[in-house]
Amino acid sequence: MALLIASSSRADLFAEAARACDGDLDVRVAPDIGRREDVTCALVWQPPQGLLKGLPNLRLIISIGAGVDSLLADPTLPDVPLVRFVDPDLTGRMAEYVALHVLFHHRRMTEFRELQSRKVWKYLPEPAAHEVRVGIMGLGVLGTAAASALGAFGYRLRGWARTPKSVAGVSSFCGADGLDAFLAETDILAVLLPLTPATRGILDRKLFSRLSQQGRDARLPGPALINAGRGGLQIDTDIAAALDAGDLYAASLDVFEAEPLPATSPLWSHPRVVVTPHNAAESAPSAIVRYALRQMQRQRCGEPLENLVDIRRGY
Repeated sequence: MALLIASSSRADLFAEAARACDGDLDVRVAPDIGRREDVTCALVWQPPQGLLKGLPNLRLIISIGAGVDSLLADPTLPDVPLVRFVDPDLTGRMAEYVALHVLFHHRRMTEFRELQSRKVWKYLPEPAAHEVRVGIMGLGVLGTAAASALGAFGYRLRGWARTPKSVAGVSSFCGADGLDAFLAETDILAVLLPLTPATRGILDRKLFSRLSQQGRDARLPGPALINAGRGGLQIDTDIAAALDAGDLYAASLDVFEAEPLPATSPLWSHPRVVVTPHNAAESAPSAIVRYALRQMQRQRCGEPLENLVDIRRGY
């Protein structure tokens, strides 16, 4: 019985953590797979398509991240249980990221940063937190944690999901019928949706134009976007165009359609855009490995797996 680690980044760190947790575990790092028949579990992040199909005794796939869209895009994906990573380490980091950037845009820091670059000392009025309407798209584990973190500051919280959700302190909207009402009174939009066929490209010019118009006058200079979900949710060129047109005033982007973000993208140099390298919830390898080993143990003991992916829903 062997654990295969196939990751586009940090593979050696995951292997080192796995061996430290269990010295008797047979750990292999792709592409050095050895006897493929020995591999019963794969811990993966964006593995090459077809790799997992070549493992005849594979019984479990564990995603290193919460997103599994790259795995589900593999037409050769084996029909074995697929588990996504959900852990207090990841959840806490994501809540921190969202709270940081909500505060950043609420307190107009992109403008202060620009003023500093020109050595201009200028007061800018800032609304109180209870006047700012923060909309969270995606009310799963991560969205709920972000709402809890933001609630401590007193923001007016709104949430949208594809299906009805109830989260304490959050005014909830759902489905296509609830989207317009949700957007119309959102000043800062934080996106934590999974990437599915239904959500791909949802962050486009049409959606941005439906965000709070009152925010331009009474609360913030204009709507702000935070995307810490998946790059496929957004259309990068539409974000740049919305910023230029005033439909968006500022943005914090941790994910992009193509990663790394191409040097030619105007998002790099826009004065009111914060670019981070898909690290909003970059969890420690030790936390991910402990989670993976727990899932392997649960499977051996016939216990239910945690955070099992529903292939039909895509998450």
